Amino acid sequence: MPTSHAAPERPAIGLVLTGGGARAAYQAGVLSGVMDILDPERRPGFRNPFPIISGTSAGAINATALACRAHQPHRAIDRLGALWSGLRSEDVYYADAPRLLRTGLQWLGMLGLGWIAPSLNVYAPHSLLDNSPLADLLARTMNFERLRINLARGHLSAVAVTATAYTTGEHLTFYQAHERIKPWTRSLRRAVACPVGVDHLLASSAIPFVFPARAILVGDATLWCGDGSMRQLAPMSSAIHLGAERIFVVGTNYRDETHPGARELNPSYPNLAQVAGHTLSNIFLDSVSMDMERVERINELLARCPPNGLKSESLRPIRSLMIAPSQSLDDLAMAHLQELPRAARTLFRVLGVSPRQARAGSGALVSYLLFEAGYTQDLIALGRADSMSRAGEVEAFFKEWSE
Repeated sequence: MPTSHAAPERPAIGLVLTGGGARAAYQAGVLSGVMDILDPERRPGFRNPFPIISGTSAGAINATALACRAHQPHRAIDRLGALWSGLRSEDVYYADAPRLLRTGLQWLGMLGLGWIAPSLNVYAPHSLLDNSPLADLLARTMNFERLRINLARGHLSAVAVTATAYTTGEHLTFYQAHERIKPWTRSLRRAVACPVGVDHLLASSAIPFVFPARAILVGDATLWCGDGSMRQLAPMSSAIHLGAERIFVVGTNYRDETHPGARELNPSYPNLAQVAGHTLSNIFLDSVSMDMERVERINELLARCPPNGLKSESLRPIRSLMIAPSQSLDDLAMAHLQELPRAARTLFRVLGVSPRQARAGSGALVSYLLFEAGYTQDLIALGRADSMSRAGEVEAFFKEWSE
C-alpha cells in the first residue's frame, strides 16, 4: 500500500507596512518586485503570500487595499501601483488657494486673539490641511465587503491597522481576523477586534498637526485617534500576536537621513520646515529596526532552550526580512517640489522650503506630503529596484512557503 505524505504546513508570513505619508508609494514598488520574484509567470491560481497584513499610517491604507484584493494578489499589487502612480495632492488634501488661505487666517486669528478671548479657540482649525478628499478616495477604492469575504474564504487570515488615541495615550491595534483571536493588552498598547473601515484608516494616517484626528468608537467610549506611528514601540507585535511565524517588513526610511557630512559651521536658526521635517522624521522613524534586533535577541535565547520549553504560544522564533529605501527620499522629494500645486508650493515656501536654499531637514516635510505622480512613480521604481536587487534573500525567505 503506497505511503501518503502530507504536504508540509506553510509558515504563516506576516507583512508589516510602516508609515510615511507619500513615502508609502515606495511600498507598492517593493511588493511589485516581490510578486515578480515569487511568481514571474503570474499563474492564475497563485496564492496570496501574506496571510497576515499589518499597516501603520499610510502603510495601513496600503495594507487594507491589499487585504481587500487578497483573492487576486497580482491584481492587488497592480491596482495599488496604479493608484499611487496617478495620485495628485488634491486627491489627499485640499490644495487650492482659497482653502489654504482661509485655514492660515484662522490659525493667525487664533494665535493673535485667542489669548484675549479664549472662547474664540472653538473656531480654531483642527489641522494644517483638510484631508476630506482622502476620505472620499478611500470610500471609492476600498471594498470592505470583499475584505470580509476574503477572510471567510481563507484568502487572508487577519488584517490590522494601528492608531494612537489622543484621549488616553494608548497605541491601538484595530484588527479583523478569520478566526477568533483574543484581544491583547500591553503597557500603553491595546488591541481591538472590529471590522476595519474608512474611519480607522483616516485615524491611522492622521499626521499630527497636518491632518485632523478621527473619532473612533471603542466599546462604549469615543476616542479621538491620530497617526499610528506615534508611540509605536513594537511595530512587529501586531503581526506576531495574529499568528505570524515570519515577518516581511517594508520600511520608508533611508538608513541615513541625517546627512552628517553636510553640517554647516555656522548654521542659522532652523526654520519651520526644518523643525516640522525633523519632527515628522522622529514620528515615522522606523522603530521596526530596533524591534527586529529585539526579535533576533529573543530568537537567540529561544535557541538555547530545550524543545519542550517552547510549548507556550508566546514563545516562538520569528524570522524577519526588511527592505527599505536605498537612497534619500528627502532629496528625491526636493527634485519634484515644483510639481506641487501653486498654493501648496507657496505654503511650503512660507514654512521655509526652497529648492534654491536647500537646508538639512527641510526636504523631509515635503517627502511626506508630496502626493504627486512624478514623485510617487519614482518611489515605486526605487522600491521595485530595491526588492529585485535582493531577489536571492526574498527567494530564501519565502522558500518553504512556495514549495
